[in-house]
Amino acid sequence: MRTAICPGSFDPITVGHLDLVERASRIFDEVIVCVMANGEKRPMFTLDERLELVRGSVAHIPNARAAAWDGLLADFARQEGAQALVKGVRNCIDFDWEYQMAQINRDLWPELDTVILPAQTRHLHISSTMVRDFIRHGQRLEGIVPPGAIPVLAGIREGRK
Repeated sequence: MRTAICPGSFDPITVGHLDLVERASRIFDEVIVCVMANGEKRPMFTLDERLELVRGSVAHIPNARAAAWDGLLADFARQEGAQALVKGVRNCIDFDWEYQMAQINRDLWPELDTVILPAQTRHLHISSTMVRDFIRHGQRLEGIVPPGAIPVLAGIREGRK
């Protein structure tokens, strides 16, 4: 079985992230969307909330599942028996970063390859930073977050009131 991991902080997941997972699901037998804990960032959503957002977003993809990890990505890939990481890039800055990370992950586990997929043009302007700003200012989220994440976000908002 060919297994790939789509890692990220997903704070929160966007339609661009979901597009990447859907594309990966057509290439690989199994896709694990790995919600990563990142000690360098102060996320808007807890790890459990981000995991719930991802689960709601990928529920329609039969060969995709969500998981959370608080360690090195290469270790998670080894544990899951994954052969590849799938990363999306919007521009050359993203590419340079992902290229460096691919080399680091390959040093940690030589059997692990990285597949870099360019973002679709309609998603180039969408970022988790932008979505967080929309959330803070009460803007509509349709078209920028996956449909499966909208009710989860509403529940999170309600729970925080």
